[in-house]
Amino acid sequence: MTEILILGSGPAGYTAAIYSARAGRRTKLISGPNPGGQLMITSLVENYPGFAEPIAGPELMQQMLLQTERAGVEICSDVIATVDLSVRPFVCVGESGERYKTKALIIATGARARWLGIPGEEKYRGAGVSSCATCDGFFFRNKHVVVVGGGNSAVEEATYLSKMVRQVTLIHRRDALRADKIMVERLLANPKIQVVWDTEVTEIVGDENRVTTLLLANVKTGEATEMAVDGVFIAIGHDPMTEIFKSQLDLAFNGHISVCGRGTQTSVTGVFAAGDVCDPFYRQAVTSAAHGCMAAIDADNFLSVLGQ
Repeated sequence: MTEILILGSGPAGYTAAIYSARAGRRTKLISGPNPGGQLMITSLVENYPGFAEPIAGPELMQQMLLQTERAGVEICSDVIATVDLSVRPFVCVGESGERYKTKALIIATGARARWLGIPGEEKYRGAGVSSCATCDGFFFRNKHVVVVGGGNSAVEEATYLSKMVRQVTLIHRRDALRADKIMVERLLANPKIQVVWDTEVTEIVGDENRVTTLLLANVKTGEATEMAVDGVFIAIGHDPMTEIFKSQLDLAFNGHISVCGRGTQTSVTGVFAAGDVCDPFYRQAVTSAAHGCMAAIDADNFLSVLGQ
């Protein structure tokens, strides 16, 4: 039994754990399938307060991990497979078989990369198809790669890759990028990046070993073309990791966990949500951390009202 159990180890999870422990609560954190969250595949973070110089995403998450451990939080390397939120104490069962009981639960499971769902994508995943430039960019040094997408993730991936590859082609199905203005300006000014507008990737083709070609279609004219490439990075967004909660918590139309107003209370009393798992709009490290702080305070207040 623990007082506050936290699922997830991104900025929201770690911050919730730090605040919970500092409130004197017995706190346990389950790291989940992707310890460190999405920042583990982010190159440089320039907009997180407290760092005058850019900091690498993995380095930032390592600092959060160390701070969480120093706060006295018990961190478990496990993945939650099932949950029972029908009665308190809540019970979460890990893939390890371990049963975790808690008086209050904070869900900070984040989101996962979204894929195109086109022919060849799954076949060549890990053989030229990737969703993580930081993880796989090294393997494409001095080669030509494509980034698919038009938001902040796509622009960041393309900019990061341009530092090591020969050429980056950003393919977007619209005629304007949705990323932050300053990021777009930097991308368009980068001589190693070219943008192909109003175009979709319809198929990924390769030989027995790797990706070699992309089949493209102009969304306005329907014209079909081919592009020789060495790799393709899919950066079209993420889906909240809420599968195990679907039958037990109210979810928004987009799959995110619904919370009450600007707080973190979910549809089940004593269960709170923080970060990208409930935030389809901001999706920033700093807002996730703020959500984690809020969830920890909400959980502590919930237990205090009950006299626990």
